[in-house]
Amino acid sequence: MRAPGTTALAAICAAALLGQPARAQEKFVYLTNWYAEAEHGGFYQALATGLYRKYGLDVRIAMGGPQVNVIQLLAAGQADCIMGSNDLQVVLARSNGVPLVTVAALFQKDPEVLIAHEDVRSLEEMRSRTILISSASYQGTWPWLKARYGFTDAQARPYTFNVQPFVADRTLVQEGYLTSEPFAIERAGIKAKTFLLSDYGYPAYSTTVACMAQTIERRHAAVAAFVRASAEGWKSYLEAPAPGNALIKKDNPSMSDEQLAYSVRKMRESGLVTSGDAARLGIGVITRERLQASYDFLVAAKLVDPTKVALPSTYTTEFVQDLHVLP
Repeated sequence: MRAPGTTALAAICAAALLGQPARAQEKFVYLTNWYAEAEHGGFYQALATGLYRKYGLDVRIAMGGPQVNVIQLLAAGQADCIMGSNDLQVVLARSNGVPLVTVAALFQKDPEVLIAHEDVRSLEEMRSRTILISSASYQGTWPWLKARYGFTDAQARPYTFNVQPFVADRTLVQEGYLTSEPFAIERAGIKAKTFLLSDYGYPAYSTTVACMAQTIERRHAAVAAFVRASAEGWKSYLEAPAPGNALIKKDNPSMSDEQLAYSVRKMRESGLVTSGDAARLGIGVITRERLQASYDFLVAAKLVDPTKVALPSTYTTEFVQDLHVLP
């Protein structure tokens, strides 16, 4: 691994290995979907360890947040690619006329979970419970849960990214991320059960790299370099996360070492990055079969009209099919 001071010649050579020319130290902005956290660790690791510069890019990671519309900012030219929460987001954007394309998925499992108190033994038992759901989930996990487990809109209440209502009320169930909310609930002294929806068949990828179609066409080499460096960054982060964590804490000073350590441990244990197809095809891989499953779910849930959005327009595997950054 080269230091951040990689020469322009080395950057050009690295780009040549990708099969496309690229300008040395080409500026590239990647917009995340939340405040800096371990779930973004591989991108920060690639920045901290010089991997982006190795492949000819001068990358800036811009933070999202609960009030940030990342797709709108991307369409306005404020970023080159964004971190999609999942591949469903791209299909839905296409249905709204935004020519977004998924080019990689760093999480093979979506980290969405339902969290219940200890007396709940299964997802089926949640049918009689009030469930706290975020607004974004009404076009993703919630329709899937209704179709698979018979949940109803009558039992849903808003989740505002605050675990205190769950802590105070033992009858509640809430959504969350495997790597985040369970830690906060544990710190509050509550013993709870966590159900990772991907382990129950929820098909979505997560922590994707999504770009406008014209960006892929005009900046093909830069997108290829970003995807490769990011995959290598995720491999490095899971092995030794300290460099990436230092940059995460710089961007988000409220992030604690304890939260970062917990999140990394959960990512390793659950195989969010390294399981499934990534184990044999490499970190960041996407496949038509998985994307088809997400698309079919959206069509069945009547969230997407298949006569208006064709699956092949929503993704390309060209940037990941030959990466083979194995865990």
